[in-house]
Amino acid sequence: MSTFLFDDFDPVSATAWKQKIQVDLKGADYNNTLLWHTEEGITVKPFYTKEDKINAQINLPKKGFNICQTIFIDDEKIANSIAVDALKRGANTIQFKADKPFDPKTLLRGFPGQTPIYFKLSFLDFEFQTKLADFCDADNTFIQTDIIGNLAETGNWFYNLKKDHEIFDKIVSVTNNNISVSGDLYQNAGANITQQLAYTLAHANEYLNHFGGKVANHITFNFAVGGNYFFEIAKLRAFRILWETLLSQYDINNIEAHIFTKPSLRNKTIFDYNTNMLRTTSECMSAVLGGSNTVCNVSYDSIYHKSNEFGERISRNQLLILQEESYLSEAQNFADGAYYIESLTLQLAEKALEIFRQIEKGGGFLKQLKEGIIQKKIAESASKEEEKFNAQEIVLLGTNLQSNAADKMKHDLELYPFVKQRNIKTLITPIVRKRLSENIEKNRLENE
Repeated sequence: MSTFLFDDFDPVSATAWKQKIQVDLKGADYNNTLLWHTEEGITVKPFYTKEDKINAQINLPKKGFNICQTIFIDDEKIANSIAVDALKRGANTIQFKADKPFDPKTLLRGFPGQTPIYFKLSFLDFEFQTKLADFCDADNTFIQTDIIGNLAETGNWFYNLKKDHEIFDKIVSVTNNNISVSGDLYQNAGANITQQLAYTLAHANEYLNHFGGKVANHITFNFAVGGNYFFEIAKLRAFRILWETLLSQYDINNIEAHIFTKPSLRNKTIFDYNTNMLRTTSECMSAVLGGSNTVCNVSYDSIYHKSNEFGERISRNQLLILQEESYLSEAQNFADGAYYIESLTLQLAEKALEIFRQIEKGGGFLKQLKEGIIQKKIAESASKEEEKFNAQEIVLLGTNLQSNAADKMKHDLELYPFVKQRNIKTLITPIVRKRLSENIEKNRLENE
């Protein structure tokens, strides 16, 4: 008598499945009919088997994801009050954003011990950043400084090339966890997934080339996840493979990439804005199942409303539901062995590695950024995506499909939700974050 149910059935190979499908197609070509080819050059099949399993050991986090809330520091006491309240209500991590120095003692008063804290600073100041690092718990503090990312996004250095590097060199020499790589910029500007992976890797490699492999353990990676659910899971997993592959060239092993993830803003809308909650829930799931160390949700109204208690509570609760009610608190390994995701992971890693090698062969990421090559590639990808959006091949419900003519927003905009024109001289062409729906939304607002 059989011990297992499946002992009574002969195994079926992938070839046998394909032959059966070919018969059912009644003469239609299998490759032309059922294979889907993406803009990244990825081939998606109609079925997957254990033959698609890559058997790669991905260096995933040892514990589940942190729930993070972002708070801008305008007044230290107010920011502290919001942060302490958020920690009491489910968040266990805070990201502070600042555009000028602040008093860390006032800001962090009453914080529970060993709370992971991220500081995203849009300025470069050696004395302040060393003071901040000295005040905080070194193992749980991440100062997200990215001089290359600042150049890419603004078109200029903080000061100039020489001074930026001098200040950053001093900061890196005396503090830990102080280098950040802004991979989220490329996604929000319209880069496809393989470009995002390759550019983030090449971006990080500039820091490894400059500082040496010793800083690998002090780099944090910022990613944005979009709405392509399985691809985004595979993207984060693929990056871990790519990071480990790159570090092996520096004779460095067993260093896990530290990944900080937010939902993308590229597919968020001001009209029918409640659909943003559906989008961010799916995207946060991708971030969790992809193995993010920290997930920081964005509120459904963040692109047109100032930060508010209701929006922040909803976005925090979305993560709490995923963590506590959906049993995803320790989900970093859930995708292991999923044939489809593993196949996507391998293909994305291979395609991204090809682009990375081309960048390095062309002189490196910084050189190609200065020459405008990276910007051109992203613009081409963004243009293709916008064409698909305009043709409704990419759908944002309530915006380019089934829009509600009675939905009015002109008098509900507290923030300007579109790309702002900057009339300043730049060293290079900046990479601009832009939402897909901006043109449609502008036209609708003009006609209200």
